Amino acid sequence: MGKPTNEELEKALTAAKYLRETGKDGHFLGKTLLNHHYRLGLLEDVLKAARRYLYTGQSSREYRLLVKAIEKAEKASQAPGEHSDLGI
Repeated sequence: MGKPTNEELEKALTAAKYLRETGKDGHFLGKTLLNHHYRLGLLEDVLKAARRYLYTGQSSREYRLLVKAIEKAEKASQAPGEHSDLGI
């Protein structure tokens, strides 16, 4: 399956927002797409932080930024009331 173009993604996100705002999201497709799009952005931030950490000599500053990015992505991936098992 290919990655959607920017135009396709924007149309899908607009449709997802419409489903959520109008209460017509009976199968939670809009909620799921919006949540996954948000979480994907956070995971892309983790990847960027990991690359910076690895390619800049593994500095303590870059390490802290990487840990913060991981924690933020983990928090967004948890269901309400769920806790992370990693303890980072």
